[in-house]
Amino acid sequence: MPRIPHESSGEPNPLQALPLHRLRQRTSMKWRTYPEDVLPLWVAEMDVPLARSVVRAVTDALHLGDTGYPAGTAYAEALADFAGKRWGWDGLAVERTAIVPDVMLGVVEMLELVTGPGDTVVVNPPVYPPFYLFVEHMDRRVAEAPLGADGRLDLDVLEETFRRAVTDRRQAAHLLCSPHNPTGTVHTAAELSAVAALAERYGVRVVADEIHSPLVLGDAGFVPYLSVPGAERGLSLMSASKGWNLPGLKAALAIAGPEAAADLERMPEEVGHGPSHVAVIAHTAALRDGVTWLDALLAGLDANRWLLADLLAEHLPAIRYRPGDATYLAWLDCRALGLGDDPADLFLHRGRVALSSGLPFGTGGTGHARLNLATSQEVLTEAVRRMAAALR
Repeated sequence: MPRIPHESSGEPNPLQALPLHRLRQRTSMKWRTYPEDVLPLWVAEMDVPLARSVVRAVTDALHLGDTGYPAGTAYAEALADFAGKRWGWDGLAVERTAIVPDVMLGVVEMLELVTGPGDTVVVNPPVYPPFYLFVEHMDRRVAEAPLGADGRLDLDVLEETFRRAVTDRRQAAHLLCSPHNPTGTVHTAAELSAVAALAERYGVRVVADEIHSPLVLGDAGFVPYLSVPGAERGLSLMSASKGWNLPGLKAALAIAGPEAAADLERMPEEVGHGPSHVAVIAHTAALRDGVTWLDALLAGLDANRWLLADLLAEHLPAIRYRPGDATYLAWLDCRALGLGDDPADLFLHRGRVALSSGLPFGTGGTGHARLNLATSQEVLTEAVRRMAAALR
């Protein structure tokens, strides 16, 4: 496979900074769900220290007692500046943004604005399980338009799903995962333009979850959905959460295309009371001053995805793994191992490695598992060794 190394920033690789015994002192979900003899490579938390700029900003706020309610547009301004420099996108208008508690709660609010009870929300499985859980909790109907065998959007299937979704003149939305979780697929400008054209043709509103947008590896380039022609009525959710390992500091931004500004203005004021002010400070600092840390992380993740490919080829060659171009998640096709619908169960109980079961990811998840490779190379190597030993 061709290997295109990510350019190093000169900072040390944060994935190699913390030994396992230090990580086990953490009290978050990743480290408290399973016993200590289990290597946890499941939930989306990274084994890294925080960027110094984030630690400094939060510490300064605490020393100042700046722990009130969020205000202002500093977060949106920092994201707009990051988007311009990183992706060459100057279309993120601060006046068409709103702060929301986190990306998934922002998704719920956006879907509330553009659909009603009983309407259809289209997803592209295998996909992030909360897409199903949150949408169904909203009394919306999930319709699947599965990815193609190549892991990319199948536009023919998507069009047919859109067509069915709007029968009887019902409203419908497309909840787009970009970059895609769990496959790591980065949608191209051509693909996103085609999605926008189909959405306009059938009157479907696109809500793009772009939380993994800072985590694009190698030579792949992230394309914001709202930057493509025809996406003027789209809505997007972005956050520094995944890129800088801030899931416990909740804050995200909802972004409207030029023709969706009125929709965003209808969002209830109380939604903006949900984010943490300290979290907003942390996310803003990450986007403004944490880019060199991010680049060091990306170089480490790039090395890890190829290390994982080599380890699997050596120890578990029956597992099919296509290194993704984004995220720190690896989608493992374990069907050839003959482990049944949920191989993660065997790897946990016999190998003491916790992966995410593929089953909740919808169509295409049977016989698969998701592995979080945002860890040290030593832990990644030991995890694959244990997974191979579990089959003996």
